[in-house]
Amino acid sequence: MSTVAQTSVDPMIVDKGYAHPDALVSTQWVADHLNDPGIRLVETNEDILLYSQGHIPGAVHIDWVGDLNDSVRRDYLDRQQFESLMSKYGISNDTTVIFYGDKSNWWATYAFWVFQLFGHSSAKVMDGGRAKWIAEGRPLTKEVPSYPAATYIARERADYRIRAFRDQVAAHSQNKQPLIDVRSPKEYSGEVLHMENYPNEGAQRGGHIPGAKSVPWARAANEDATFKSADQLKQIYEGEAGLNSNDNVIAYCRIGERSSHTWFVLTYLLGYPNVRNYDGSWTEWGNLVGAPIEK
Repeated sequence: MSTVAQTSVDPMIVDKGYAHPDALVSTQWVADHLNDPGIRLVETNEDILLYSQGHIPGAVHIDWVGDLNDSVRRDYLDRQQFESLMSKYGISNDTTVIFYGDKSNWWATYAFWVFQLFGHSSAKVMDGGRAKWIAEGRPLTKEVPSYPAATYIARERADYRIRAFRDQVAAHSQNKQPLIDVRSPKEYSGEVLHMENYPNEGAQRGGHIPGAKSVPWARAANEDATFKSADQLKQIYEGEAGLNSNDNVIAYCRIGERSSHTWFVLTYLLGYPNVRNYDGSWTEWGNLVGAPIEK
């Protein structure tokens, strides 16, 4: 069996024309590398109970709330907390982490994004996520793996590279630079304050940040939860939304989870070098005193 180092690009992904095909692997690639000691499968779901019902053999579970967020501040874990999390799951600096999950990898890309805040570049997403793996009849287990603790040395969280804050977003809007609102059309228009069948997470007003264009995140995914081809994505983000690879783009949603999916698409699949995720998103902007909105 070939190792990750020898098989950095999945030939099944190359055909889709992405700028960085090494950021994705197919379900077949994962099946071929299940016993590779150089990788660690990480399942991250919106529904945190799914992992216990059955997961890919060898996969560990990272809870997007309990593991990735600070327990007190509205923020992510810090460098030392990230190092402890990596050690807990036997992930070293040179371990290749493969993310997958439910909702067309919506939360998998969120975890991927948080890992990039700490510079863990040896990371990939399994195209199609949990749904495609199950649809193909591939094995699941309820056995929770145990790995020897690893030594991990993280850099300080680099928020400035891929994360946007409210003052930066306000300046971005005022300067008429590209903003992508990835929520549903009804959220964008202000007709509703939250996704259908989801609770309101605190937003007092509906609408969108002035100048933002509506490109719902799920448009980037096929029915089988895989990502659309590069040509299809360019038609959506460039042909329809008018973006180009030289743009300084900020994406947002309600708490930064759906927009991390769009951030991944623009950054890795289309190769845009300057894309940030505004994780404060509408739960922050929709409550800011004096902040302008459009409907």
